[in-house]
Amino acid sequence: MQAIHAILHALQLAFAMAWQITWPLILGFGLSAAIQAVVRKDGVSKLLPDDRPKSLAVAAGLGIASSSCSYAAVALARALFRKGANFTAAMAFEIASTNLVIELGIILALVLGWQFTLAEFVGGPLMIIILALLFRLWLRKEIVVAAREQADKGIAGSMEGHAAMDMSVQGEGSAWRRLFSGAGFTSTSTFFVMDWAAVWKDIVGGLLIAGAFAAWVPMMWLQDFFLTDNPILSKIWGPIVGPFVAMISFVCSVGNVPLAAVLWNGGISFGGVISFIFADLIIIPILLIYRRYYGTKMMIRIFICFYIAMAGAGYIIEILFGLLGIIPTERNATITDGVISWNYTTYLNILFLLIAAAFIWRFFTTGGMAMLRMMGGSPEMADEPSHDH
Repeated sequence: MQAIHAILHALQLAFAMAWQITWPLILGFGLSAAIQAVVRKDGVSKLLPDDRPKSLAVAAGLGIASSSCSYAAVALARALFRKGANFTAAMAFEIASTNLVIELGIILALVLGWQFTLAEFVGGPLMIIILALLFRLWLRKEIVVAAREQADKGIAGSMEGHAAMDMSVQGEGSAWRRLFSGAGFTSTSTFFVMDWAAVWKDIVGGLLIAGAFAAWVPMMWLQDFFLTDNPILSKIWGPIVGPFVAMISFVCSVGNVPLAAVLWNGGISFGGVISFIFADLIIIPILLIYRRYYGTKMMIRIFICFYIAMAGAGYIIEILFGLLGIIPTERNATITDGVISWNYTTYLNILFLLIAAAFIWRFFTTGGMAMLRMMGGSPEMADEPSHDH
């Protein structure tokens, strides 16, 4: 009976967290879908010929506009690499498309505070810079050549079909004109539903894990684990352990924000939270995909370099934000007690759920079901998606 009560308590907290972040998630995915609807993927690889700062900046900008789930971002990065993009630039694109996106920033601001959103957009470019430097030092030409040969085999990973689809609005006219056309509404609804379909498992998984942590793990245990009694050691330990916790949680994309809130309330350092959030690209399932995509040698280098870049960005953010005096002094991330009441969150949820329903209706009445069937398939299946604009 006690075990059942504990499980119900965890589920109650998970549902309450989900209710707390419903409207910002819909808002974030809606804005992201609108951007993707007017940004075309054609010729992206040609803009990423090398690892110079200009190419990396372009890769980051295009990644932000693409706004993919972690699995689709990894698949899309391989597609760019196969089409001739520089490997480092492809990885920069991958990082930006999951860690420098609108929906993540909105959720971070609501759940953890604006400082964490600012840290996301400062830390993301820092991570790309550190990664580029590490790759220049360690990635020998023969390793990259072998990785390209492995990538050209086209071995399936995850979300291949989703990554290959280009559902942006075609035609002439300004971005605003295309966005607010009938085709623009259809394209936006398509990106909205497809992105949700790609990440809902991660979001649900993250909420369940966060609910279990909040309900079952004593706060005193977390404080001991994160060395909160020693502020200096805590700041050193946080960015090291953050990516490790992310790896074993198996959660990626925006789904790890609720758990990040639990870890922050439990005592992990500010930089540790940032490194944890950035580590969605080295969770164990994605590491296995890297191995299939690029081979074992490249997978090992990706893992080590990403881990160092994530931890390094966390350290720099900790120092920089500490010097600026903007690290939050109170650990009061929004984790509800499981009680839902009639407040602004409930009213906003109702409003945005109606908006989401309009997108879903448009999606399914314009042939969207066929695209859902293809989103997990091979890239070739999605070359010409049958979607009526």
